[in-house]
Amino acid sequence: MAAERFFPRDEHFMRLAVREAQRALEHDDVPIGAVIVREGEVIGSAHNERELRADPTAHAEVLALREASRALGSWRVLESVLYVTLEPCAMCAGAIVLGRVPRVVYGCTDPKAGAAGSVLDVLGEPRLNHRPEVAGGLLAGECAALLHEFFASRR
Repeated sequence: MAAERFFPRDEHFMRLAVREAQRALEHDDVPIGAVIVREGEVIGSAHNERELRADPTAHAEVLALREASRALGSWRVLESVLYVTLEPCAMCAGAIVLGRVPRVVYGCTDPKAGAAGSVLDVLGEPRLNHRPEVAGGLLAGECAALLHEFFASRR
């Protein structure tokens, strides 16, 4: 499972990810946001757009990785940190590994689909060629509240 080791600027960037998550509500998508930072600068940011795009792969992390890759001119998103409001799923964790992201910081755990230790541990799988450092639980209450409110409004 993720270590709770955070650095001084982590909260600032996670708050940007929370803002991204809130933007997903504008088009009725699950409020999950992601921000990718390199050398203190945001190089990719996105929120879930599955409903908007009618695309099952339009998760916040995947969209942010695409933006970061374009900014860097490379599929390798090296020397970066990915901040995401919810523990990545298997698809997103796979994309993070394939993009060689060195560090992932997430908000709340996902007991139904989390792939950073909750259900699977794709990010920590020793047989894969890349294992990012993972820190979970940053602003977990705030991130979880966004999701709870979203799903409660649909019941």
